[in-house]
Amino acid sequence: MRVTVSRKAHFNAAHRLYRPDWDDARNREVFGKCSNPLYHGHNYELIVSVTGPIDPETGFVVDMAELKVLIRDKVEDALDHKNLNEEVPEFRELNPTAENIAVVIWDKLRPHIPASCDLEITLYETPRNFVSYRGAE
Repeated sequence: MRVTVSRKAHFNAAHRLYRPDWDDARNREVFGKCSNPLYHGHNYELIVSVTGPIDPETGFVVDMAELKVLIRDKVEDALDHKNLNEEVPEFRELNPTAENIAVVIWDKLRPHIPASCDLEITLYETPRNFVSYRGAE
């Protein structure tokens, strides 16, 4: 039997969507107002879901208190109130789209999740726009 447990978190961050090899007109055409050279921000909502077997001793898939600390240490501390393009090394060469942010978060957390469990990241950039990532298949 496999069960999914989830924890919500949030962080606030600024970013700019653009390709440096494109001119401003092309960036505006593709990324719209998200290509503002002075950046813009989001209040990101994050759901981290772990699916795996229930431990017969604890009754847990994972200890939610440990998951809370892991998310704080690996995600919130790294991304909250940051300019993603300028302050987060993973985005120096990677466009910080919601899709890429979700993959980066998954990469930060996956090494700390038991191998017997699956990890899914759901990231809300706005209340209506969100992405999910379960790892490369």
